[in-house]
Formats: sequence, C-alpha cells, structure tokens
Amino acid sequence: MNKIRPLRTALMLALAAPALAALAAEPATDKQDDSNAPAKVAQAQDTTAPATNPKEGPAQPSEKIAVTAQREHYRGDVPLEDLPQAVQVITRETMQQIGAVNLNDILDIATSVARQNTFGGLWDGFAIRGFAGDPNLPSGYLVNGFNARGVGGIRDTSSIEKMEVLKGPGSALFGRGDPGGTVSITTLRPQFEREGSGTLTYGSDQYKRAEGDFTTPINDQLAVRINGAYEDADSFRDTIHYKREFLSPSVLWKIGKNTSLWYEFEWSHQEIPFDRGVVAGPGGSLGWIPNSRFLGEPGDGPTVANVHGHQAELQQVFANNWVLLLGGAYRTTGLNGIGENPELAVARQPYFTDFTTLSRQRRFTTYDSTDKIGRAEISGKLNTGPVVHHILAGTDYEDFELDRLQTRYRPPVYNGQNLAVMNAVNVFDPVYGNQPAANQNVFNDVEKDKSHGIYITDQMDLTQSLMLRLGGRYDWFKQGIVTQLSTLQPPNQSVTAFSPQVGLSYKLTESWNVYTMFSKGFRPNTGFDVNRNPFAPEKSKSGEVGVKYTSDDGNIVGTIATWKMRKTNVLTADPVNQGQTIAIGEAESKGVEVDLSVRLPAQVQVLLSYAYTDAYAASSVLDVDFGRVVGAGDPLINIPKHNGNLLVTKDMDLHGHRFTFGGGVKYVSSRLGETGTNFFLPSYTLVRLLANYQITKNWSVSGEVNNLFDKQYYPASYAQLWIAPGEPRQYQIRTSYHF
Repeated sequence: MNKIRPLRTALMLALAAPALAALAAEPATDKQDDSNAPAKVAQAQDTTAPATNPKEGPAQPSEKIAVTAQREHYRGDVPLEDLPQAVQVITRETMQQIGAVNLNDILDIATSVARQNTFGGLWDGFAIRGFAGDPNLPSGYLVNGFNARGVGGIRDTSSIEKMEVLKGPGSALFGRGDPGGTVSITTLRPQFEREGSGTLTYGSDQYKRAEGDFTTPINDQLAVRINGAYEDADSFRDTIHYKREFLSPSVLWKIGKNTSLWYEFEWSHQEIPFDRGVVAGPGGSLGWIPNSRFLGEPGDGPTVANVHGHQAELQQVFANNWVLLLGGAYRTTGLNGIGENPELAVARQPYFTDFTTLSRQRRFTTYDSTDKIGRAEISGKLNTGPVVHHILAGTDYEDFELDRLQTRYRPPVYNGQNLAVMNAVNVFDPVYGNQPAANQNVFNDVEKDKSHGIYITDQMDLTQSLMLRLGGRYDWFKQGIVTQLSTLQPPNQSVTAFSPQVGLSYKLTESWNVYTMFSKGFRPNTGFDVNRNPFAPEKSKSGEVGVKYTSDDGNIVGTIATWKMRKTNVLTADPVNQGQTIAIGEAESKGVEVDLSVRLPAQVQVLLSYAYTDAYAASSVLDVDFGRVVGAGDPLINIPKHNGNLLVTKDMDLHGHRFTFGGGVKYVSSRLGETGTNFFLPSYTLVRLLANYQITKNWSVSGEVNNLFDKQYYPASYAQLWIAPGEPRQYQIRTSYHF
C-alpha cells in the first residue's frame, strides 16, 4: 500500500485545485493557437445532448465545447454524421446531468446496450445489439483508440470528455471489435487556457465522492491537466463497503507549428467485496430472500483491482491537411481477492432440495495482465477528378499477456454433511464465519496473445449527395497458453482473417440522409474450455440500413436503424461447470433502434431512445457430459427484446439564475437469466428525477433520485444462484465549483 501513497497525495492536490486556482494572483492568458491545426472533428449528432444546428453552431450558446487540435483515432476527417452507421455520442455534460460516475451508469442510457455478468461486481459488463463479446475478459472498449483490456475493475468517468457507441458493421475497423458495436472513450486533454472544477457528492448508504479537474498552460508550448476522484460508500447489500480511487495526469506539448505530442497516465485502485448477489426460490421465483442479503463472507475482505496505464501519441500535420498519428500504450492490471460462489452442481448443492441451505465454493483469485500496443495511422483527402477521397490507412500491433491463478475449496457431494463441511449458509438467517482453505486448483495458466492488423478505408464523395465507403482490415493473430494443471497443454493457434466493409450514404435533402453498411468481422477469444481446448476466434457478418434526420434549425436530431448480424464461435457462461465458458456455435441478432433528440419551446429538451433486439442461438449445442441442450432459437443470456429510455428536462430562470429540472424513465423487458434453461429475469421500469441550480457563475448544486418508486428489479444474472439485484431508491446531492 505504501507505493500508492504519493499518488493519493497527488489526487488530493487535484481535488484541491479549484480552491488553489481561486486564490491565484494572476490568471493565465495564454491561448491555444489553432491556425495550423488539422480541421476540427465535426460535432456528432448526439442524441443524448442538446440538439445543434450543423450550419449555425450550437443551439445553446452557453454550452461549452472543448476544442483540441488532436485528430481522433480511426476517424480521419470524416464527420460522424457522414458515416454510414449509427453512432450515439454521450457528452460529459450528459454524464454529469444524470450523475454517472462509472461506465455502466453511462451505458444505461445508451440505445440497444444491455448489462451483463460483472464478475461479482468487479468489472464492467455489457452487450451491444445482443452480442456481449468475450465473457472471460472485461473492459471490451477503447480509450483514445487503444484497447483497454485487462482486469482493472470498474471504469471511472472523471477523466472522460465523451463516449461514443459506434454500432454495427463499422466496428470491424478497430480490430477485436464485436459486430454489435464498439464503445470508444475520449479523455479530457490539456488546454492552453486555465480552467478547472471540483465536486463533492453525498448520497444514500453513506455514499461520498470527491472529484477534481484542473488544466493550465505552462508556457506557449506546454499544457498540463490532472483529474481524479475518490469514492467511498456502503451498499444496500448487507456488510458491503467499497472504495475507489482514480487519477489521470496528462501533458500536451506543441513541439512545432504542425507537430504535437500528448501523453496520459492512468492510475486506479479499487477495493470491492466479491458479491454474487441473491438466489432464486422454487421454480425460479425471485424475491425469495431480500435483495439486501449478502450470501458471501464479510471476513473474506475486499477484492483489490489496480491499473497502471500509459498512452502517448505524436501528431504531425503535412501539406493539404494530411495527418500522421503515431501512438503507443502500455497498461498493467491486477485483481486479487477471495470470494464465495454458490455451487452450481446439483449433486453438491442442498439448496436445490431444501431451498434454505446454500453451499458455496470459496475461490482465491490472482489475475495479472500486461498489454502493449503500437499504432501508426495517416489520414487526409485527395481529389481524382470530381471524386473526393477521404483516406484513412494504418497499422496496429498488440502484445497481451494474462496470468491467471485461481484456487478453491469446493463442497463435496451432499449426503447430509454439516454446514461447515459444505461451506454453506442459511439463506434466511446467515451466520458468517466459514473460511475453509483452498484444496484445489481451478486456473493456473499464462496466455500470450500477439496480434497485428493493417487497415484502410476510402470514403468517396461521388457527388454532393452520394458517398461510397470501401475498406478492409487484415489481421494476424497468434495465441499461446501454458497451464500448470495438466501435462496436456492447450495447442497454440495462429489465425489470419480479412474483414471487408462497404457502405453507401445518400443525402435526400439537407435534413434527410439514408445509408447502408455491410461488413465481416474477426475477434479472437481469450482462454480455453473445461477440456483445455482454446476457443476459436469469433467471425461475423453484419448489415445495417438506417435513416438520419437533422432539422434545419438543429432542434430535432434523430436516427432510425435496422440491423442483422450473425457470428460463429460465440462464448457464453457454462451452465454446468462453474466459472467456465462454453461456445454455443452460431448466434444471430436482428433488430431496430431509434434515437431522437428534440428541443421544444420553453427550453424543454426531450431525449428518447428505443431498441428492439432479437438475439438467439442459431445452432444447437449439446453438453455431452450433462445433456443440457442450447437449442437453435434459444435467446442469448441477459438480452432484453425491448429496451427504452426517456429523459425530459426544462431550463428556466429562478431568481436570476439557471435552474434545470426533469425526469426520466427506463424500461427493460424480460430476458434469459441462465443459459440452456427457461429461467427469465422479469421486466422492470425505473423512474428518476434530477435538478441543477446555478447558484453563482462558479457555484452550482445538483442532485438526483434514482428508482423513485423503489422497484425491486434484477439487471443481470449468470445463473439462478448468481443474480445481481438492482439498487432500491437512491439519492445523491452534490455541489460543484467551476472556474
């Protein structure tokens, strides 16, 4: 723990930055010189933020837009609204408005995104358009264009400037992407104008959070930024207490007129008890026990997750606004702790007979990962006669290593043994204290993945209205796994794949744009099955057709898209072998989604999103040991067919200051709760209220109430004995200082 004390001190300084700046004798006057910077990336059609008019600028002049001279990764100079795919952008303003402090909070308002298994609450888990990616490894998202793989816990929002959910076939460009979509996070960059903020939050269950952000120029060429957060809270779950710390300093160096270098460091430390949630009663009934009841062991203590990450990118602007990006990342993560997992094998689980006595495996986990990434990319445009070509070409390389060690105590076959032998707990009257020592290995292996990809896209303006996008990515992937649990080693595998994409976009009018996109995809899987066979990579085909609309005044922005995807070698939770994964062969997903942002008179903003998702197994798979069938047509776990969000806010003047208030509704339909069964989680509807009052130019107070009507609900599960309960009614109130 001593190693991180200096970082904690730095974090506290970051949180104190607003107060220090307020006392500063002389504000900075340096401004960023953008005269020779590449063209700014156009604003996206953000259906979760105030509507804007792309011709006239922001409809809300007071809205602050962060401007940087850095061109975005994998984007080139093509504005989001011209891409032939659905893209949902969630801005920092929206995150703050709903009180989002982690990745899952943000994704809860994203269209066609569903919560998934979070490994006992220790990491982010989500699916986009019905496909969840690799369940063996979390953090399937990009940060500034770099894969954020590893076991570093929950992603904090304190350093996030915006988050894009790039859906459908276009996600193949990034490599390792799922055909459902890619979550791309852009972090805050240093600015050449001094500014900052500090926020203190208090809420239900002794929730406390401090957050700070400060950026300033050092001179005309160098700017720095530091932001971070500290969070400490109990939980609605009995005996649970957690702590999260996050810190991210960064530097931007304008080396020359057309050259800049950016570097960012990420540090995270989290202490969260492992919690598999609650159990279902007879016939899969829910509410059998209170959602607050903890079925683990408080004496196990928290599981600790750590992240140390570095990112750097050099940008060089050439003639005619061509841009070269050279970047690299180095990220290490670690997960260490003890947790109780309810036993899933029928013969070892007395709960299936008496629905009272729950036997548990006690697992000791140590995971470590190292990820090294390099990327080179060039983008720009050229003309061939009347056709304008927007070219993006690049190559990336990733060297990823995952070291897993997990041991366990497993209860024996049950024939009347006492609670201690079974490591059991009475679900109605738990008496804690069982802490048997591990006597069996589960995992003891090292996996090394090396991947190299090259990619190129050409989006051609054939006419003023018609755009054609052609592209492709070629991947080389090599995987080696060494396990200490058997002399029979999993075989190494080397795979290559080509992923083409083609898209077409046509502007019917200045407001209406129709598009279509088709792509093939490739994504390696991590790990191996219970029989020590490495998983073959997923391959996919996906197509999308959509319509985008922006009114002339920018007050209405919307997208309607329909899609169909099919992929092979899909991984999901093994319903029999606890903690293992099985491949269910082929799966399909099809659906329709709607995103709409409307600014009404009287300063009323309406944000509406809805998705219909039909995701199911496309082939029948038999578990030969236990005879459990995953049949063709069976739904995929945790994927609702209907998912909708509505958020309505109104701005008004109150005693000469801006006051914003509003509310939202989220609906999630029923969904499969355990693979290969007919156990379903029920639908739920949640209501939230929110408000913000600008007390002075610099000070504001805000808050929200979530789950206003205190509904009992279950956002996701892994099995009938591993069900994550949703939070009851919760409130938060915060005060913020901005300068």
